[in-house]
Amino acid sequence: MRPYILSETNWNAVKDERFELAILPWGATEAHNFHLPYSADNIESDFIAAESARLAWEKGAKVVVLPTIPYGVNTGQRNIYLDMNINPSTQFAILSDIVDVLNHQKIFKLLILNSHGGNDFKPFVRELGVKYPKMFISIINWYQVLERKQYFENPGDHAEEMETSLLLHLRPELVLPFEKWGEGKEKKNKIKAFAEGWAWAERKWPKITEDTGIGNPKLATREKGEKYFNDLTTKIGNCLVELCEADVENLYE
Repeated sequence: MRPYILSETNWNAVKDERFELAILPWGATEAHNFHLPYSADNIESDFIAAESARLAWEKGAKVVVLPTIPYGVNTGQRNIYLDMNINPSTQFAILSDIVDVLNHQKIFKLLILNSHGGNDFKPFVRELGVKYPKMFISIINWYQVLERKQYFENPGDHAEEMETSLLLHLRPELVLPFEKWGEGKEKKNKIKAFAEGWAWAERKWPKITEDTGIGNPKLATREKGEKYFNDLTTKIGNCLVELCEADVENLYE
């Protein structure tokens, strides 16, 4: 039993405990190229949240990891078979209920550990911050924490070298053999502004990729995934400690 993982602990352990920070991992259920499981985002968020919390807990931080939400916003992947979508309004409703529980039980700090690029929590956090002024709600998109170029050679943002390396480290039995890996080629938008990234439109997944991947995974290794995971969770763990210790009424200098 890990006392900082809510799904593993029990009433006997938590009834006299007082947690300072709740961590809510949020993933998605979607295809990840040919070779990675539909649960890749959830596996990543589970492991990253748990290890970061362990490191923070061992430094005295009172953190608790809530169960991972396994469904994300996948409106652009509607025609990819069995990619599961919840609309932003549904996501907001779920988050609102969780925030209401935490606020009622006087756990006033919440960190959303986001594992899926289609999830956009900023508007929700702004609105909930007005409704629940005692709550301090923050977000970490874990895939933006480290500079990827220091760990991986090929760019991408879905089932690419980084995600494949992580899964080779975390759940290698769920990764298909190398010869099954797709190349993750992405078709770019013909409108220059969108292709360059300074204008935005939702990507329609079946039109931009043949294997559902974005980024070539072929240079992925378990060793790269392990190093990235260790550095990532160390950095996030330190952030959790700071969040627990922070006086949210006196954050700025």
